[in-house]
Amino acid sequence: MHWLVAVVLGVPFLGAAACVAVRDRASKVVAVVTMLIAAATAAAIATKTPEETYLFGKMPWLGKTTDSGFWGYELNPLAIAMLLVSTAIGVAIAIYSIGYLSERNKEHATRTGYARYYFWLMFFVGSMVGIAISPTLLQLLIFWEMTTLCSWALISFYDDEESLKAGMKALMMTSFGGLFLIGGVVWVFSATGSLEFSALGRLSDGARVWAFVLFLIAAWSKSAQVPFHTWLPDAMAAPTPISAYLHAAAMVKAGVFLIAKLLFAGWGVPSGIALLVGIAALVTMFAALYLYFLQDDLKRLLAYSTIAQLGLILLALALGSLGSDIAARGAVLHLMMHACAKTLLFLSVGAISYAYGTRKMSKLSGLAQTLPVTAVAFFVGTFALAGVPPLACFWSKFYILSGALQLHSVFGPVALILVLIESLISFGWFLWVGQQVFFGKLKRPMVASSAHDHSDVERLDSAAEAAVDPPRSIEWIMIGLVIVTVFAPLIGITIVQKIVVP
Repeated sequence: MHWLVAVVLGVPFLGAAACVAVRDRASKVVAVVTMLIAAATAAAIATKTPEETYLFGKMPWLGKTTDSGFWGYELNPLAIAMLLVSTAIGVAIAIYSIGYLSERNKEHATRTGYARYYFWLMFFVGSMVGIAISPTLLQLLIFWEMTTLCSWALISFYDDEESLKAGMKALMMTSFGGLFLIGGVVWVFSATGSLEFSALGRLSDGARVWAFVLFLIAAWSKSAQVPFHTWLPDAMAAPTPISAYLHAAAMVKAGVFLIAKLLFAGWGVPSGIALLVGIAALVTMFAALYLYFLQDDLKRLLAYSTIAQLGLILLALALGSLGSDIAARGAVLHLMMHACAKTLLFLSVGAISYAYGTRKMSKLSGLAQTLPVTAVAFFVGTFALAGVPPLACFWSKFYILSGALQLHSVFGPVALILVLIESLISFGWFLWVGQQVFFGKLKRPMVASSAHDHSDVERLDSAAEAAVDPPRSIEWIMIGLVIVTVFAPLIGITIVQKIVVP
C-alpha cells in the first residue's frame, strides 16, 4: 500500500513540475496524463478497502514524548471518499480545460499561461490528496495552507483588477481562518503531546470545547460559511474550470472534511457545541438562499448554492455529533454527491460563457437551440443537486433527513423541515433560471468587448451566428458527468456504509 499512496500523492506534484518544464502547449497533455494516473491509483487504493494508518517521524526536539510519528497516511472510508473526489474531478477539469483555455473562448480568450495554469491545478490536486490522507493535525495543517496558496494563484490567473482583488480577498480571509487552525493544533499538542485527530478527546471538557471552537472557525472560513462567506462569490473571477474544482472537490471541501475527521476520531464535544454547529449551518443555508434572488451572474448563483450545500454537510455532521450515525454518513455521501452535481453545473455555465461571452442571466435566452448538450447538463445538475431521485444528491439528502428523525430531540424534526423548505425553494429558483436561460426566444448575445473586459456590448449579428460552438472535449466531459451523476451513488453508498461513527 505504501507505494500506491506515494504515487497518488507524488504524481500531481511531479506533474506540476513537468508542466513548467514543458511550457505552455505540452502542459495540457502532461496535466491530463498526470490526473489519469492519480485517479487510477486512487481507485486502486479504494478497491483494496482495508483501513490502514502509517506514521513516521517522531521529532523528539519538540520536547514531547510520543508513541508514533507526525507524518504518514491514514486510509479509511472518509479519506477514500475525499481522495476519489479530488482525483476524479481533477481528471474532468484537466480534460475540460484543454478546450476551455482557447483563443476562441468569448469570455476568456487566452493564448499563453497554460503552463502556469496547469502547474497550480496539479499542485492544488496534490494538496487536496495530502489533506485527504493526513493522519495528523500537523500534516493536514501544512497541506491546508498549500491549498490556500493554490486558490490565490488560480483565482488571480487572469491578472486583471477583478481577479487580483478576488484572489487577495480569498487569501486574506482563508489565511485568517488558518490562524485559528494553527492555534488549535498548538493547543492540542501542548496539552496532550500528540497531534493525532483523536487527541482532542483527551482534553478536559472545557479545553476540548475551546480547542474545537478554534477548529470550527478555521473550517467556517475555509468552507465560506457565514460570516466568512463573501470571498467565495468574488472568487468567480477565476477561470470556470477552476471555479468548478474549487467548489466541488478542493479548498471549500477541506473545512467540512476537517470537522468530519474530528467527529469520526471521537472528539465528543458537548451537545451545546453540536447545536451551535447545526444552527450556524442553518443560518448559512438560508442566508445563501436569500442571496440567490439578488444574482444575475450564473457563477455567483452557483457560488451561493455551494455555500448552502456546505452548510447542509455541516448540519449533517452536527446531527451526527448529537447521536445520528445515519446523518453522519449522509454528510460524507453528500460531500461526494455534491461534487458530481456542482461540477456539472459549473462546467455547463462555462460552456455558455465560452460560446456567448457572458454569464448574465438577463442577457441570455433560448440557448437550448444552440447548446443542447449544455442545456441537458444544466438541468441534470439542477435535478441532482435538488435531490430528485435517482440522481446523486437524492441519496445523500435521504440519509441526512432520515438521520434528523433518528434524534430524540426537537432539533431533528425542525432541521428536517427547514432543509426541505430550503431545498424546495432552491429547486424552484434553479428551474426558473434554467427556463429563462435555455428556453424562450433566442436573444442576441451581449458579448465582452475584450478578453478581460466583462462589460456587455451588443452585437449586431444574431445569436446563432455569433455563438462559438464549445469544443468536443467540453461536451464529452459534460456527457460523462451526466452519467457519473446517475451512477456515483453506487460507489458512494458502498464507501459510507463502512464508516464507523463513535
